[in-house]
Amino acid sequence: MVEFNTASDLIASARQERQTVVVAIRGDVDLHNSTEMRTELLDILIKTSARKLVLNLEQVPYMDSSAVAVLVELLQRLRKSGGKIVLTNLQPRVRGLLEIARLNTIFVLAANEAEAMGK
Repeated sequence: MVEFNTASDLIASARQERQTVVVAIRGDVDLHNSTEMRTELLDILIKTSARKLVLNLEQVPYMDSSAVAVLVELLQRLRKSGGKIVLTNLQPRVRGLLEIARLNTIFVLAANEAEAMGK
């Protein structure tokens, strides 16, 4: 297991386990900081060449459409190499946003990190 240090306040923790990167995001993600999240996550993916990205959203009470756009972009990038994104520990408001946009059908959802690692 390799842990990463990031300069971003949005990234609570990031680690790599084989071909999987697990990142815990914290705080609201909106137009003001979604670009920062995009930059940090892309940087981690480039450094690791991971095929699976597990995003723990337990500490994310709110995200807007700009944050969702970042998630979709990352998913498209990973799918090109046969990878995927698993979203875990979704807060009700974030889960609702994904369901309204029907994005819960394109992302793999898991109850927790342990379940996400098995998907």
